[in-house]
Amino acid sequence: MNTPVLTAHALTKRYGRHTALTEATLDIPAGRIVGLVGPNGAGKSTLLALAAGLIRPTSGHIEVLGQTPAADAKQLARVGFVAQDTPVYPGLTVADHLRMGEHLNPGWDRKIADDRIRQIGLDTSKKAGRLSGGQRAQLALTLAAAKRPELLIFDEPVAALDPLARRAFLQNLMEFVADIDVSVILSSHLIGDVERVCDHLIILAESRVQAAGEIDELTANHHRIVGPRGGLDHLPAGVDLIAAEHTDRQTTLIVHNTNGTPLNLPGAEPIGLEDMVLTYLHRAEGTTAPTLEETRA
Repeated sequence: MNTPVLTAHALTKRYGRHTALTEATLDIPAGRIVGLVGPNGAGKSTLLALAAGLIRPTSGHIEVLGQTPAADAKQLARVGFVAQDTPVYPGLTVADHLRMGEHLNPGWDRKIADDRIRQIGLDTSKKAGRLSGGQRAQLALTLAAAKRPELLIFDEPVAALDPLARRAFLQNLMEFVADIDVSVILSSHLIGDVERVCDHLIILAESRVQAAGEIDELTANHHRIVGPRGGLDHLPAGVDLIAAEHTDRQTTLIVHNTNGTPLNLPGAEPIGLEDMVLTYLHRAEGTTAPTLEETRA
């Protein structure tokens, strides 16, 4: 059985009085492309920095690939991390970056690096500071992947890219996943991109994990129920209320069916990924979901 790519229990990170991540509990299987979504300040960058071993938790526990993050040089080599703004060195050429990557990483795959640089058409004599945003992102992706990690972590890698550059980056990411059999955790504000490339999802808001799991299962088990106001007084056991909206005559509920069986309720229909994510984000802003008593008020 494959070791989970990431496990966390009650993982918490505080900076003084500010809590950036609160009691996160996660279990991410290996071989997934994980989308990490949430608003600014939700805790996404904190979770990724904890996974990369750049910071330590205040309390709780995290393991990456079965070990403490950044426990030693061998563990560091198993993880590739690309921070926000796809950091590269403006004064170094593309060739300089490749030589540095080979020098610093004992598992460096020169063929992967050379093939990808050639495929995307980068001039190896050009300084990184003169590359476009999309080209810098592609260079950062190549450097991270050529170390042959078991996990690639990306913190908002495409946020500043135009649509064509973003599409090219995600296409190359998918090719790397196929070529080197790597797990990926990718944070993004762009739900469409997550839906396109990811098969696992973590929703973070207000420093807490709101939902996590396989995307197909999450969307299949979240439903919208529409009925007359006052006609949705009771939900079956195992069906959790996430949100409710009302008009004078109608009530609309968003629910999570945790039973894993078909939800046979009149007016129930599955919701899409974007609607599901936005529902959890709105609920987090309101601190709690409404009770059924409140929906009848």
